[in-house]
Amino acid sequence: MSVLFFTIHFTSISQIPPTQFKNPILSGYHPDPSICRVGDDYYLVNSSFVWFPGLPIYHSKDLVNWEHIGYGISNEKAVNFNGLKDKLGLFAPTIRHHNGTFYIINTCVGCKMNFYITAKNPAGPWSDPIWLSDAPGIDPSLFWDDDGKCYYTGMGSVKDKAWPAQTVVYNQEIDLNTHQLIGERNELSFGHANNAAYAEGPHIYKINGKYVLLLSEGGTEQYHAMSVHHSDNLKGPFVADIVNPILTHRHLGKEYPIYAVGHGDLVETQNGEWWCVMLGKRLNKGITTLARETFLAKVEFEGQTPIINKGFGKVLSEQKRPDLPWTPVPKPSVIDHFDQHDLDLKWCTIRTPQSTYFTIKNSQLQLALQPEVIDSLVHSSLLVQRIMDHHFVAKTSFSFKTQKTNEEVGLCVYRTNENYFTLMKRKDSLVLIESFKGKRKEVASVPYHHKGIHLKAMAEDMKIQFYYSTTNDHFLPIGEPLSLITIADGQGNAQFNGPGIGIYATSNGKPTKNKAFFDWFSYQGVEKKTIID
Repeated sequence: MSVLFFTIHFTSISQIPPTQFKNPILSGYHPDPSICRVGDDYYLVNSSFVWFPGLPIYHSKDLVNWEHIGYGISNEKAVNFNGLKDKLGLFAPTIRHHNGTFYIINTCVGCKMNFYITAKNPAGPWSDPIWLSDAPGIDPSLFWDDDGKCYYTGMGSVKDKAWPAQTVVYNQEIDLNTHQLIGERNELSFGHANNAAYAEGPHIYKINGKYVLLLSEGGTEQYHAMSVHHSDNLKGPFVADIVNPILTHRHLGKEYPIYAVGHGDLVETQNGEWWCVMLGKRLNKGITTLARETFLAKVEFEGQTPIINKGFGKVLSEQKRPDLPWTPVPKPSVIDHFDQHDLDLKWCTIRTPQSTYFTIKNSQLQLALQPEVIDSLVHSSLLVQRIMDHHFVAKTSFSFKTQKTNEEVGLCVYRTNENYFTLMKRKDSLVLIESFKGKRKEVASVPYHHKGIHLKAMAEDMKIQFYYSTTNDHFLPIGEPLSLITIADGQGNAQFNGPGIGIYATSNGKPTKNKAFFDWFSYQGVEKKTIID
């Protein structure tokens, strides 16, 4: 009897929802978050630049547990990222809902610039892009006023700058039937100060009877910040709140563990609470290896002034969670056995595929070798998922046989076409390659003559070690531990995108019908320990 009582008591305790949550709410490469609520459901979208599919969309019931449900851009013919550098592509989306339709408005830098897409179900399918003419600048947002009219808010350049990096936030009515901006264009703000740099990422809300303009400024690095502005009229003038900036970590110094905080979006819960999602970066030994992530903070209004994390004034690593029913979602599987009809949503490729380069058959992912290579600005046979942890282990098992010296298949860690690692199986060897700032070098090689192989990458702090094995144990290291500076922010990398890990195959410029057969791929964040001596 006592044993039964103990079991019931233990189970009930384990089901008690936590009172706190930990930031970030979306770890790894999840920049520029935008959020909306429909009833009791919350939807969030992030920038994705030249990763494809683009614009990942997440769903939550409690603002803490998020499930990946789809992508805004998934039609290969809709947007072509080939020829674009990794820092270009899909910038700063905004997601909104109006009269039963979801909208994502976005900029494709290097493409046709500003567009919007629509869907009845946020998981998709989404429409192809509806491109907008005469909509200069980046970071567009949509706002519906009480009279039903829709307004476009964006960031544009200033012809005669009064100070360096001056930009303007403007709005203009948009006719969603004709897809045209109409009427007068209104200048709303240059930022909260007379030296505000890069006023961007604007969102308009109507709160307590007044129009509220939230924008980012200060660039996307250490001096990133958010400021708020108020007006009785949607067309302005908007007055900067005296408390500005309402959020920044620039005053906390370069060594503060969360920095570059900004680019936020507000949401009101069904319980009347206000919260803000924003991007930020976490330091790893003073370096950022996971790029910009999505964080969450409480907002309380004092009059018209939004106070973020009252009493703290900064993004917290842990805090009391929203007053919403705790709703866990299925955790992403550690291992992908490729036993479903479609590829898991966590997988992406770099730039837009021009042909079918993989199939899933008989619980294997069959990856075709394409002539295109990873260090070009066109799509190659590369599949990656986001690196979400400072300490992680990734493994894969595949079979591949060739008699040609130009054909190779293996494991890849990717940040840009100039900064990456590859561990590749060739005709009769394994070769570890590091490309740093476009300088590609062979780090190590070993003879290898088996058809099947297991590869592994283990990362801790700022080091990554690669391994190989004929089975899924007794792994042998290849080369010495390498520095993750290669995929860190700066260092010649695009500051906007983030790192991924996955698989890669190429025939290095020569057509072939050869394929590699992947049995599984696993990725797991691990607690810090001595995984690398």
